[in-house]
Amino acid sequence: MHRQGFDNDKYLRLQSQKIRERIARFGGKLYLEFGGKLFDDYHASRVLPGFQPDSKVRMLLEMKDEAEIVIVISADDIERNKRRGDLGITYDEDTLRLIDAFRSIGLYVGSVSVTHYRGQPSADHFRQRLEAMDVRVYLQHWIPDYPSNLSFIVSDEGFGKNDYIETTRRLVVVTAPGPGSGKMATCLSQLYHEHQRGIKAGYAKFETFPIWNLPLKHPVNLAYEAATADLDDVNMIDPFHMEAYGEAAVNYNRDVEIFPVLSAMFERIYGESPYKSPTDMGVNMAGFCITDDAACRAASAQEIIRRYFASAVSLRQGLAEQNEVYKEELLMNQVGVKPADRAVVPAARQRAEETGGPAVAMEMPDGKIITGKTSPLLGASSACLLNALKYLGGIANEVTLIAPAIIEPIQHLKVSHMGNHNPRLHTDEVLIALSICAVTDPNAETAMEQLSALAGCEVHSTVILSRVDENVFQRLGMNLTCEPKYQTKKLYHGKK
Repeated sequence: MHRQGFDNDKYLRLQSQKIRERIARFGGKLYLEFGGKLFDDYHASRVLPGFQPDSKVRMLLEMKDEAEIVIVISADDIERNKRRGDLGITYDEDTLRLIDAFRSIGLYVGSVSVTHYRGQPSADHFRQRLEAMDVRVYLQHWIPDYPSNLSFIVSDEGFGKNDYIETTRRLVVVTAPGPGSGKMATCLSQLYHEHQRGIKAGYAKFETFPIWNLPLKHPVNLAYEAATADLDDVNMIDPFHMEAYGEAAVNYNRDVEIFPVLSAMFERIYGESPYKSPTDMGVNMAGFCITDDAACRAASAQEIIRRYFASAVSLRQGLAEQNEVYKEELLMNQVGVKPADRAVVPAARQRAEETGGPAVAMEMPDGKIITGKTSPLLGASSACLLNALKYLGGIANEVTLIAPAIIEPIQHLKVSHMGNHNPRLHTDEVLIALSICAVTDPNAETAMEQLSALAGCEVHSTVILSRVDENVFQRLGMNLTCEPKYQTKKLYHGKK
């Protein structure tokens, strides 16, 4: 459906080389901040077609005997139950998931760092929960006037009040469930504490976006702004890099703002800073691995549209500010697209207009658009999912994959015994019913075999879906967007 635009093998080779060079440069101990998603960077795979979501962790596996991982999570994100948009789980739950994922492949997770700590009750509860599971937890306190008050920050009353994270290996990888978690502050705090203990340590940054050697307004970089609209991040030309080298390099506001702090800290440790600009801190080779610029531009424009819908839904749910949606609209204008340029959007809207009810549209790998409508037996998502599986399996549209005799007992169970008011089957229930039918029905078995082909397909719903339907689409690897409106005017919108 989408042509490739990124050479992942070249990326792994160049990136690994640069990381090893940076470790050798400091020679003792290196705090390596990993920006973006370390284990499953789906944003990168969407805007750089050909990028593998696990590329970063594959590089770490080559150095697993000398590396340990510190996972950083903001107490503020715990307090407000911030969710990962791609997985639909909260940051605290994702922290547990990441610990398990790293351990399962042999990577050592040393501890968890809770940042922006101000005594939040939910953060205390999460710390107790981790410690009960024998995970070491350290607190990084909120520092007033950060990052501007350098003399206070780099002092016993600033970084000095933070817990010292005890590490045992020379490469310390600092990562987080998402942006704005406080990874860099954790690294800087550790450099301060290491210096106090007479230990030489360095810092480097591994962050894919923005890509420093692409134009400032390149759609790939604008897609990064769209992904971090809730943080109000802004891409900008690195002024320190321009002054030092006379060349333009793209960075973003938080790195530029924090650079004087890092530079001042290095001056205290080494007598001079090893970096002349925030761009110097990075080890990002992604820009050298783009093989089809047009493909990456098109993919990034689509990602900005998806982010717009996500922000609009969050606003409708009371989880975002209006300015976030305004920013997404501005970014769409900058790349010259509108919501209807997402192919599944007009298809879903047209189907909803024809039926007078909610509708869902999916784009198949060959570009074919499949739709589904609400019926007495199935929700629009379930109907569309079954229609898509029929199409992929070459099954005639008139074939019934799940007999009413199977659906009706499930509806009776839901309404009469489980307290549900909606008798229509959700996507998870449809898949269970389909798997039962597959035991005796060859068509149902063929349909089940098509599920893996849905990964990467686009989906749009004319109403906000239930969490269960949203999760099913995400687990199938599909890119879901929704119109910012509910099917009903109820205040609570659960699975029922």
